[in-house]
Amino acid sequence: MSIVDPPLTQPPANRTGRRRPPRTPKGRQVDPQALAEIRALLGDRERRRDLLIEHLHLIQDRYGHISAAHLAALAQEMRLALAEVYEVATFYAHFDVVKEGEAPPPPVTVRVCDSLSCVLAGAEHLLDELPGKLGPNVRVIRAPCMGACDRAPVCAVGHVQVFHADQQKVASAAAKPAHPHAYATPMAFDAYVRTGGYELLKACLAGTRTRDELIKAVSDAGLRGLGGAGFPTGRKWALVRAEPAPRLFAVNADEGEPGTFKDRYYLERDPHRFIEGMLIAAWVVEAADTYLYVRDEYPEVRLLLIDEIAKAEKAGLSRHTRIHLRRGAGAYICGEESAMIESIEGKRGLPRHRPPYVAQVGLFGRPTLEQNVETLYWIRDIVEKGAAWVTAQGRHERKGFRSFSVSGRVRNPGVKLAPAGITVRELIDEFCGGMAEGHAFKAYLPGGASGGILPASMGDIPLDFGMLEKYGCFVGSHAVVILSDKDDMKAVALNLITFFEDESCGQCTPCRVGTEKAAQLMAKGPWDEALLNELSALMRDASICGLGQAAPNPLVCVLKYFPEELKKPLGHW
Repeated sequence: MSIVDPPLTQPPANRTGRRRPPRTPKGRQVDPQALAEIRALLGDRERRRDLLIEHLHLIQDRYGHISAAHLAALAQEMRLALAEVYEVATFYAHFDVVKEGEAPPPPVTVRVCDSLSCVLAGAEHLLDELPGKLGPNVRVIRAPCMGACDRAPVCAVGHVQVFHADQQKVASAAAKPAHPHAYATPMAFDAYVRTGGYELLKACLAGTRTRDELIKAVSDAGLRGLGGAGFPTGRKWALVRAEPAPRLFAVNADEGEPGTFKDRYYLERDPHRFIEGMLIAAWVVEAADTYLYVRDEYPEVRLLLIDEIAKAEKAGLSRHTRIHLRRGAGAYICGEESAMIESIEGKRGLPRHRPPYVAQVGLFGRPTLEQNVETLYWIRDIVEKGAAWVTAQGRHERKGFRSFSVSGRVRNPGVKLAPAGITVRELIDEFCGGMAEGHAFKAYLPGGASGGILPASMGDIPLDFGMLEKYGCFVGSHAVVILSDKDDMKAVALNLITFFEDESCGQCTPCRVGTEKAAQLMAKGPWDEALLNELSALMRDASICGLGQAAPNPLVCVLKYFPEELKKPLGHW
């Protein structure tokens, strides 16, 4: 070997003595065909970072999954790091990300809701029986609440839901998968206008109504956030208005709390009452842009809103704010206001640390008003009819009315517009036709999965904000699930804690590990009461957001109010 030859153990060098660059760029190489497909799919759509989730939906809808090649191509086209695109795509349950070398999922996916109301109606039997009935070309998987608890059990074949599902209904739907289409609603634009719709908004835009006047109207009526938190609406409007412009508006149509379906109910029947309320609220806080975030489990509602909002825009009713409709992707955590804002920005739905609060630093770093669908739905009626129309209603020294989503062991489940402060016994007897045949009232969830569980002996407590907290519960979004003497309370609590385990965003250890550990301890048994209470206290004290803080509520309530159940073996559905 010549002394000028480089050692064989060293890489060949170029004339400058530096290491030769690799023949191809580092990282995953973009397949030309995949890139062409992505460019054709996106067309002339903008490649902005906040549209990442919308673009992922395009791929999922077109191909039935998201391949590694398409992820890499999308990252290049949007000029994002592949890691950014991958972490967002794998965060959301409705994106089927297929790794390189893996087989794509079957052409048809059937999601079976395994949340409490559907389990009470026989969902576990469907999960056991459907795979054999549908065959290898259909994938059957578990899914969280689909917002149709009054029509349980529910399955989704592709994106189309099957209500009161049985083997035959699901098999027929899977044999000929349909595409979702917009609902036909009796209160579409023309019908709504004929009944005086949008007159209040026109008065606002014309200057014959003032912003302070509307803030006073909703404040006098006691309108509160009806998504669960119950924050006074007028006060929120005033707080956001006090922040510097430009201000933004984020509308939460992502009701994912198991047992809740009231927003869906109102949107399906009278969408323009909500749209007018949304446009009025945007006018009050002078929001330059309005972002409407709709849960992906409601595809027909989303298509309906696209059609009806376009009609309002064409009529010149939204000239004061630009409306952007954004599509969720299957994440309960995005019902939390800051997680929803992260998702609108095209990111994983991770709750933010507070302060600063959303009203100060929200969407894209701007002061942001955040409101729930039902809160906006009642604005027109409250302002036109006056505060007295609201405050004259109510029971047990409470004022107003509430929309209760009632499901479970009652004869007539559904959305019940009832007086604020009504008790669960009154709700069952007067609005639900009593208990279902053969069932005796045993317990109830006053506020969905996170609101805790109370026994029938405590069925005379008024159902309203601030009335249940001293019992370790809350009314939240007013999702009431009724349980009977046929139900095992330990199994109920395990179903709910498993939901929170699946839906935890994973950002903080107390929630991520706590829900998993609680589910393991509860499933294995026997229940160690001291250990489970200690774990629950840690989750409540140390979790970042309401998911981890409220997740132990059903468990703690069973330990406290149903001690006789603890000695029994864990039941099965």
